[in-house]
Amino acid sequence: VHIARKQYLDGSIPTGFQRTTILGVDGSIPYGDRRIGIIQLGLEEDACREISDAGHFRTYRTDRLGIPLIETVTMPEMRTPQEVADVAEILRWLVRSTGKVRTGIGATRQDVNVSVTGGQRVEIKGVPRIPDIPLLVHNEALRQVALLRIKKELASRGVDHSTFKFEAHDVTDVLKGTQYYPVAKPLKKGLEVRAVVLRGYRGILSTRTQPETTFSKEISDRVRVIACLDRLPNIAHSDMEGETFSSAEWTRMKKICAMGDNDAIVVVWGEPGDLATAVKEIAIRAEEAIDGVCNETRQALDDGTNGFERILPGPNRMYPDTDLPPIAITTEHIERIAAGLPEKPWERRNRYIEAGLREDLARRMSVSPMRFVFDRLVIKTPFTPISLAVFLLDILRRMRKKEEFPGYSEEAMEKAVIAAGAAGLIVEALPHLMKRVFSVKSAPVDEAVRALEPVPAGELRVTIGTFITGLEPPDIDREKLARHLARAVMEKFGGLAPGRNIIRMIEDCVKA
Repeated sequence: VHIARKQYLDGSIPTGFQRTTILGVDGSIPYGDRRIGIIQLGLEEDACREISDAGHFRTYRTDRLGIPLIETVTMPEMRTPQEVADVAEILRWLVRSTGKVRTGIGATRQDVNVSVTGGQRVEIKGVPRIPDIPLLVHNEALRQVALLRIKKELASRGVDHSTFKFEAHDVTDVLKGTQYYPVAKPLKKGLEVRAVVLRGYRGILSTRTQPETTFSKEISDRVRVIACLDRLPNIAHSDMEGETFSSAEWTRMKKICAMGDNDAIVVVWGEPGDLATAVKEIAIRAEEAIDGVCNETRQALDDGTNGFERILPGPNRMYPDTDLPPIAITTEHIERIAAGLPEKPWERRNRYIEAGLREDLARRMSVSPMRFVFDRLVIKTPFTPISLAVFLLDILRRMRKKEEFPGYSEEAMEKAVIAAGAAGLIVEALPHLMKRVFSVKSAPVDEAVRALEPVPAGELRVTIGTFITGLEPPDIDREKLARHLARAVMEKFGGLAPGRNIIRMIEDCVKA
């Protein structure tokens, strides 16, 4: 294993580089009727968490700095937004099956790469939740298609790299009395305003790229991130002139800029030093539109859209670590690791289907933390695999969610279920057994099991009849009366016989 350094120049790693390695290449995972290739598996150190980015100052927390991070890089073989999320889910459960990774929001992050025909690879960085992926991928694909349409439109107007033109003009004096608040306030603080004229770009800035988003946001994001003008709005443009400055102010700016019928103006304001950078970035992003989609790293936004984060780095970002020598990995070491690997989720799911579980139960159980308990209980109890899976995945989970079990422990639960099976209890008795064992007034397992031992049907029918006679039922018709009595009867006698048998006994008593 060769240790490399990857440049990190944004301040998120104090050394300026991240140590990273490649552990394996050319792998794959199953997905439906095909396989998804794994380009490489790497191990690297995590960076700091960005807390805020305001103006020229960024604040980071170091609580995750240096934590070992597994990076899995897939081949570009997912064809729809949902397939991307599906594959991420498979990888999630694959690493969780080891029992050696952190879990919870943010413990796993996805860098989602998207491209469309004619476009370029764009990376959406650090997506924290797999359910967010389909919408993010969909909207990024829309954005790239829109950028390709802009490229085509610019080409039809004769705008290419050889004809691209822009000029910047100081319009501070023109706008000194403006009523447009985002500019009026900075002007009172002594800041300045520039107008950048883009030849041939009329209508381009208002072209829709993402939901509720236009191409002008591509420029605004660059100004925000690179020129540090992060108080929004940070630009205005002539495609939206009715929403910003007065018509007289626009007329004067158009005259100063010698704006033609097919041109557009972008207005930006700030400190003189930041304005110089902003003007340059406006021109750079406008010219990049000639090529359609540009390689970028973008950040996921809460509404499912994305925004510019940084230019996608090239291969020169990585170089060998000069302090750490290569680490030899022996064949014996690999074989020892392989011998201790857990069963893969898809292999476990297939085994559960062969054991009689429905496909939906097999899929859920194959990735559930209860899977190891399930495997042991299937062997040690007479209960069917389906009944155990339903109890562990649904019934027990619901009961625990209601916080009914203050004294619950997985080990004690497993012992109680084994004892229930040995005593011949029916599976319907398990929820009632849990209540007796783990409630505030808990009972020893053997005592709780004896209280739930099956009662002969005739004896139980008489007991239920006596119990119903002692109740004061409301004056309702017989069909509704049976359902009304069922709750009280099931609370007292549930688990002593299958639920459908008890309901039949209640109906017989009501008819009598």
